[in-house]
Amino acid sequence: MQHVSPIREPLVTGGKTYHDITEDVCRQVEAKPNVRWAAALAVALVGLAIFIYSVYRTLWFGIGEWGLNKTVGWAWDITNFVWWVGIGHAGTLISAILLLFRQKWRTSINRAAEAMTIFAVICAAMFPVLHMGRPWLAYWVLPLPNTFGSLWVNFNSPLLWDVFAISTYFSVSLVFWYIGLIPDFATIRDRAVGPIARRAYAVLSFGWTGSAKAWSRYETVSLILAGLATPLVLSVHTIVSMDFATSVIPGWHTTIFPPYFVAGAIFSGFAMVLTLMIITRKVFHLEHYITLEHVESMNKVIILTGSIVGIAYTTEFFIAWYSGVEYEQYAFINRAFGPYWWAYWSMMTCNVITPQLFWFRKIRRSLTLTFIISIFVNIGMWFERFVIIVTSLHRDYLPSSWAMFSPTRIDIGVYVGTIGLFFTLFLLFAKFFPVVNMAEVKAILKSSSGVKHHHHADTMHATEKELNN
Repeated sequence: MQHVSPIREPLVTGGKTYHDITEDVCRQVEAKPNVRWAAALAVALVGLAIFIYSVYRTLWFGIGEWGLNKTVGWAWDITNFVWWVGIGHAGTLISAILLLFRQKWRTSINRAAEAMTIFAVICAAMFPVLHMGRPWLAYWVLPLPNTFGSLWVNFNSPLLWDVFAISTYFSVSLVFWYIGLIPDFATIRDRAVGPIARRAYAVLSFGWTGSAKAWSRYETVSLILAGLATPLVLSVHTIVSMDFATSVIPGWHTTIFPPYFVAGAIFSGFAMVLTLMIITRKVFHLEHYITLEHVESMNKVIILTGSIVGIAYTTEFFIAWYSGVEYEQYAFINRAFGPYWWAYWSMMTCNVITPQLFWFRKIRRSLTLTFIISIFVNIGMWFERFVIIVTSLHRDYLPSSWAMFSPTRIDIGVYVGTIGLFFTLFLLFAKFFPVVNMAEVKAILKSSSGVKHHHHADTMHATEKELNN
């Protein structure tokens, strides 16, 4: 007799078979777009149009279209850059780190989380490129041979480290995402009816045959890429934090920034994954694959990372007080009680207080409350970046140079526009690519079926024993 522990609920519900999984996932790709998807895409395209117009104004008239001034030289643009990079962290963490730790609950959500990473990094890259003022010269940040004399990038600058870290992160994440799609593209290729669809998915599937050798190489490459991506999760936001930590500005010059930024990035990234997956499971009827178990597991990660972020906020205040540096102390007093107090307390409410509700199991397993809290976390993490950047700059060492920052309609347009760009890309992905990893979910189904079978066998054995007695 073999006994299987009944601790974990099955990760695929509804008594699904292998054929059911193929049908349920492929149906979204093969069917015509439904009304809800078309309506969502229309709204996203409006946001994309706002983005295009705002970028046109920025490029044609210059950075003066933004609300920056001599004192606050970084504001909404870098706030949004750090926010989007943070959102991109959860995808690689769910795919790579949880794969290495053999966490099976990742299988239904890793595909969408990886796609979210790609699209979030694209949105993030827009801001520093636009902030250059002359983006057609963006290639100057690369260490390329040039004919302009001694024009070389400063390898000591964390701004250059950003270029290397984020481009490497994007490249590895893109390859990792695409490798995982290949077996599912082959499944859609073999089911395709129209010649255009068959040809398109044949090209995307790279001639996948499904042989034992192909699967062996697929699993090997996945583990190698996961091993490469794991340190990138830590390095990317660590280097982003060094843009601030290596300066001498009060409120930035602190060694807590690297771990604090990484925890905050995972925190906001998981919140965005929840926001997207709760919508996706409803629109595409994937309730049997994205279950309450998945939602609860992600909420537990949010409790952990949210608590780390709360401790980091407290530590910052303590170190400012303990340092005895009046400029550092004033920077934090100004954050909490200065002109931007509303942003600071919005950040504290959304990031520290709200996630603690997930200690209650009923709230952790409530889709409505989880969705609302995930929105609050994303808002709070945007305010965190705004507070760190703007409140540290707008009152520096010289009171004569103090100034306030107010965003212009172009500032707001570029930000809202990147949200439109993000959702346009995500909705197109969700329609034309399989949003759930069929191959990995089928592997989970096998073990779930085994659990069910063993429980049934144990029950029959116990009943037979009772009858014999």
